[in-house]
Amino acid sequence: MTSTLPQESSRAASVSRDVRDEIEDFLFHEAELLDRDEHEAWLGVLTSDVLYLARVRQTLRRAGGSGFSDHSMHLSDNYTSLQMRVLRHQTLSDWAEDPPSRIRHFITNVRVRQGEDSGGYQVTSNALLVRTRADEAKSETISAERQDIIRREETGWKLARREILLDHTTLPTHNLSFWI
Repeated sequence: MTSTLPQESSRAASVSRDVRDEIEDFLFHEAELLDRDEHEAWLGVLTSDVLYLARVRQTLRRAGGSGFSDHSMHLSDNYTSLQMRVLRHQTLSDWAEDPPSRIRHFITNVRVRQGEDSGGYQVTSNALLVRTRADEAKSETISAERQDIIRREETGWKLARREILLDHTTLPTHNLSFWI
């Protein structure tokens, strides 16, 4: 399981610039699919064994641990549950997203290291999401670090695991009916 502690920034495990560029392009493509509400296509960039997690953040003293709950989750999804969320998103009963939110993903500070599993890379990035709903003048902003495992498969790069480390202890949004 990926740790919720800051990843080591060792240059010893660095990867080639070509691999880094390809993975960065993959992350930007994934963000574009989500921004355009192309959720079925987004499922196509996930592995069949994907894990998609967001632990609850806690405010602790420095010696108190990682600052993330070991038990409480905002999100704990696999491919099947993500697929069900996408299918529900296409129905008339998806009240949380009707009318749909307008979301913009800003993905920055991408760091790529060789992963422990065969063909996988440990990828850390920062994500800033801006969400606008209906005709509201104000937007909601969510910031997080994402710790991903990305694999190269026959059909291209795929997201195998994402752990979202939110900067917020209290979510600044009404729901999490979108993907980070």
